[in-house]
Amino acid sequence: MNFSGKYQLQSQENFEPFMKAIGLPDDLIQKGKDLKGVSEVVQNGKHFKLTITTGSKVIQNEFTLGEECELETMTGEKIKWSTWKVTTSW
Repeated sequence: MNFSGKYQLQSQENFEPFMKAIGLPDDLIQKGKDLKGVSEVVQNGKHFKLTITTGSKVIQNEFTLGEECELETMTGEKIKWSTWKVTTSW
C-alpha cells in the first residue's frame, strides 16, 4: 500500500496531557490545541518524506523502513528513530 498523499488532522484525543508529558509549556499547548495540522507523505518504496505543517511551523523528515534515522520533533528536538513497518486503520 502506498501512503503518499495529504492528510488533514481531524481529532486529537488526550492532546494536552501528551504535550505536557513531552515538556511543552502551557502557552504553546493552548495555542496548538485548536490547530489542524496537515501532513504530506511522499513514499517511494520503503523511503518516506514527511512534511508536517501546523500553523506557521513546518517540520520535514525523511526515513527508510528498517534503517535508523534522525527526526526533528515539533519541539525542535532531534531524536534517533527506526521503524520496521507502517500501518493504518480506518
